[in-house]
Amino acid sequence: MDKETTTKYIEAVGRRKTSAARVRIREASKASFTVNGRDAKEYFKTEGERRLILDPMIKGQKTGEGKVALKWNVEVHVKGGGIHSQSEAIRHGLSRALAEFNPENRGELKTLGFLKRDPRAKERRKFGLKKARKAPQWSKR
Repeated sequence: MDKETTTKYIEAVGRRKTSAARVRIREASKASFTVNGRDAKEYFKTEGERRLILDPMIKGQKTGEGKVALKWNVEVHVKGGGIHSQSEAIRHGLSRALAEFNPENRGELKTLGFLKRDPRAKERRKFGLKKARKAPQWSKR
């Protein structure tokens, strides 16, 4: 067993719509980011989604003078929803884990809105309607 698998990790859960991401972070000498056993660059094809999942580590980390930003070994298991929803769930979980690791970063992550669970989801269809709110056409006679 190598040293990286025996070190203590911090785990957090992030959610968005129907996606749920279980994020584990641990300090490492070399940064790595795996999503469902695959590299993050392979899993998320677009640059926007890659930037979305790395935002908490780039924008949310307070680095004092002379301090070097920590390198993280990030392991994510995500399921449900679409690719964009999954990336936002990962961002939420990663932000929670980083806030747990260093409470000083919590304020910065909070102002950026990364710790807030976005509650918006698709509304269910009601009976008698065509969609969630769309009613059939009304006719007088």
